[in-house]
Amino acid sequence: MEPSICVIVAAKDAASTIARAVRSALNQNETAEVIVVDDASSDDTFKVAKMCDDGSGRLRVVRFELNRGPSAARNFAISISTSPIISILDADDFFLPGRFSNLLQHAEWDVIADNIAFVSHVRLQNRLAELIPKFPNEPRTMDLVEFVKGNISRRGAKRAEIGFLKPLIRRSLLVQHSLRYDETLRLGEDYDLYTRLLLHGALYKVTRSCGYVAVLRTGSLSGQHGTSDLEKLHHATKQIVQKCNVPSKEAYAILKQHSEHIRFRYELRRFLDVKTSGGHRGAIFHLIRHPKAVPAVVCGIISDKIEKLSVKKTRTPATAENIRFLI
Repeated sequence: MEPSICVIVAAKDAASTIARAVRSALNQNETAEVIVVDDASSDDTFKVAKMCDDGSGRLRVVRFELNRGPSAARNFAISISTSPIISILDADDFFLPGRFSNLLQHAEWDVIADNIAFVSHVRLQNRLAELIPKFPNEPRTMDLVEFVKGNISRRGAKRAEIGFLKPLIRRSLLVQHSLRYDETLRLGEDYDLYTRLLLHGALYKVTRSCGYVAVLRTGSLSGQHGTSDLEKLHHATKQIVQKCNVPSKEAYAILKQHSEHIRFRYELRRFLDVKTSGGHRGAIFHLIRHPKAVPAVVCGIISDKIEKLSVKKTRTPATAENIRFLI
């Protein structure tokens, strides 16, 4: 099979992990291009990425002088790439050998994703082949309702939103519907794009076979989102509900539920910001001025306290051997 996939890596201060990510992409036989966009890093991300060149002419590394966010970086990479299939790889993460060949053996899809293994320690990397089970590689179709429902997180549960999946996307669908990442978003940008793809009729298939590894680490960009990021994501989810051509009442209801879920998270975060800056008095006045925030704040505070008590009662020693799978 001729190489047909462009792997896009948006990177910010990823000098310690970018080489592993890039090499895992170049090691896939189906990779035609790897485009790294250094989003104004303050470390040696650009230099380290350039050093990964294997002489095949497939690697291209570009740099933004000003930080523009992952959506802008990915959109730029899409604009300068030519391959018929797009694959997103986070700079902290890496592909397992044979990932693309496993996915490309399946036909009739616009978007296709495999399982993600979350690992918490780099020492696991050399043992993953023996530690990751051989899940079935039989794809199934995931519709809009299932996808959106799978992005409503539950308190007390480890994050497992389906929007974390890193699918292959056919360029033709992006071109046909003029779809790109929303560059106002630095949180939930993947969910937003995949939802709009599904609203435009994309056939999304998912398999439990695991080919993508996400390395959990403190200080990663994914854990540094603020109140304004949640506000922008909430605005984007409202826009989808209000302006998109939603195919059914069931789909409309779940999209609205997800938008309210994001609003609750935003209202709680904004309340906590006000409490930090203005104390209890400021927090009380904030709720008086914004009565619609009261349910979100009350539910959030109660849930947080219950969750903390539960963690204290059930805490077990953490081990580096733990691997969690998304699906």
